[in-house]
Amino acid sequence: MAASLVLKRWCSNAVQSKGSRLERLRNSRVGAWCRSLLADYKEACREVVVGSWERPFKASVYLSLLGGAWACYLTNPDDASFETSLLESANRLGLLSPWIRSGTSDGHVQGLVRLRNEGRLRYASLGVASLTYRADYDPTASLYEARCSFLSVPWAELWDRVLDVGFAGRWWLLDARMKDHDVNEEQFRHLPPAMAATSPPSAAETERNEKLHADSWKPLVMSQEDVELEGGEQAAEESRTTGQEAQTDTQTQL
Repeated sequence: MAASLVLKRWCSNAVQSKGSRLERLRNSRVGAWCRSLLADYKEACREVVVGSWERPFKASVYLSLLGGAWACYLTNPDDASFETSLLESANRLGLLSPWIRSGTSDGHVQGLVRLRNEGRLRYASLGVASLTYRADYDPTASLYEARCSFLSVPWAELWDRVLDVGFAGRWWLLDARMKDHDVNEEQFRHLPPAMAATSPPSAAETERNEKLHADSWKPLVMSQEDVELEGGEQAAEESRTTGQEAQTDTQTQL
């Protein structure tokens, strides 16, 4: 009996002490600051909703900008994607003969591969875009020039060292240099002016010519109507030839 009374008294004291602590925390400076902060956020949210309702065009523009920035952030390429794209480009060029390989594409890719092998490629993420630039030394080099902060490259010269720009899931400069990578410009440098001024055929024209060339090797198939028509034409031609011969013989006899 005495134990139950003690337990009840202890529980009631604990509830009273807990309630008093919450009251003291609520009435303290921290509690007042939290209440004012929540009230400010509530008022800001209310103003956003009211402003969006009153100006829907402006709200849609802001929402589109925020959505575009978020999409760019999600599709921002990293250093692993640049290395993958670089190796794929090098493999595609390696499958081509040096006689038909583009010198511009090959020189650009070989320069990037050399910097990668030397450990001089650097990557910087800007949130919505990425930059790949070259450095003077490998990060593991122990030279004084590579470790001294006073000899490091200033930020003003960073733009001159940029090698590629990554945006929306692509590395734009690498893709631009790999365009027509299987066309050697040196082969067309000494063409006559009349041939150099002509534009290359489009993809549709090339496909049509290839289809016509493939159809030219197929066997000739004639329908029954074509056979009958050709037979009638041959009979008419023979009769016409016979009539001309008979007329010639009659004129000769006369």
